[in-house]
Amino acid sequence: MNSLRRRLILLLVASIVGVVGLATAAVISVRGGGPPPELTVPWIAQQMEMVVRLLPGPIPDVLRVQFADHPAGGKVARAETAMLNDILHRRGLDFPAVVNEKPDEPGQIASMHLPDSRWAIIEVPHLKPPRREWLVLAGWISLIVAGATAVSVYFTSVLIRPLEMLEAAVSKIGSDGVLAAVPEVGSAEVKATAHALNQLSSRLRTAMESRMRLRAEFLDDERDKWLHDLDELDRIADSAIRLVREEVNQDAVEAVDLAKTVRDIEAEMVSLGHAVSIGHLEKVCVRAGALGLRRALRNLIVNAATHGKACRIDLAATDNRAVLTISDHGPGIPPELLNKAFEPFFRVDPGRLQSIPGAGLGLAIAKEIIERYGGTVTLENRRGGGLEQTVVFDAV
Repeated sequence: MNSLRRRLILLLVASIVGVVGLATAAVISVRGGGPPPELTVPWIAQQMEMVVRLLPGPIPDVLRVQFADHPAGGKVARAETAMLNDILHRRGLDFPAVVNEKPDEPGQIASMHLPDSRWAIIEVPHLKPPRREWLVLAGWISLIVAGATAVSVYFTSVLIRPLEMLEAAVSKIGSDGVLAAVPEVGSAEVKATAHALNQLSSRLRTAMESRMRLRAEFLDDERDKWLHDLDELDRIADSAIRLVREEVNQDAVEAVDLAKTVRDIEAEMVSLGHAVSIGHLEKVCVRAGALGLRRALRNLIVNAATHGKACRIDLAATDNRAVLTISDHGPGIPPELLNKAFEPFFRVDPGRLQSIPGAGLGLAIAKEIIERYGGTVTLENRRGGGLEQTVVFDAV
């Protein structure tokens, strides 16, 4: 939960700071650090008009005008040039003028051709940024980050509060395998999960009570069947609880030696009497939670060894991918049911309920874990009989 909290906070802070930063950059880009030409160009036109009126007499220093035989250099600012010539024309001064960008520093400079063939050159006012502008910018960014962090922490707490309630409810599952009632509040997804858990708990309780009452009436004659049904219900409840916990509990992601994990599982399966063997095995690592990945692969191998009588495990590293193949010699799965094999409580033949223990959640749990860590798992019937389970991860 703490990991999810941190990710949400970082995402919100980055989003808020990014948006405000882009908006600030856009404003600075549009303003360009100086006053708009609608304020500066009329002032330049007025200064030039005063220069023309004072000629051929002396020009006061207060006008800060220079004279040259040619206009100032630099890139022509077309919009300001057009605006300046239009204002001069409306004031009765039909002398060509031009506004240029300064070549070596920010700002502009205006030039007007005088009647005596000289050029009057006047600098366009340019507002420089305030002193210590980097200090001001740093303070601005700090305020944004502080405010964004406070807002993000608050809303993240609001968002994950229902998930914390869900985790707390799962951790309080009783010894009877019944899940405590989960408050159906929060977002639509959390409400749907809580509703499904409450329905599952209610159905398990109802089924257990009904079967116990029914078997109790025939206890003397069917004691063994009654005990078998209780064991089956216990397995179903245990599998359902593990599936829920897989959704809530996530171990840390790290580089996992897939070959070593396969060898450890194979040794465990052989010690339990399963016919499991290892074929071609290459050393390759993947990024996943070590405990979760081991649980997922163990479920797949147990499924193959149980329903397929015996299975073989192969591991290859190709094209920066780890490809794990689990092949068995069983009856396989009818093609029309392959896309349903990963559904909870799925069984090819409901009649297996009495002969092979299990609740039908092993493949569902395995698929959820594998996909959580970025992998894929697929099923395919083998030619000549049997089922092939293929797990693919990006190698590291």
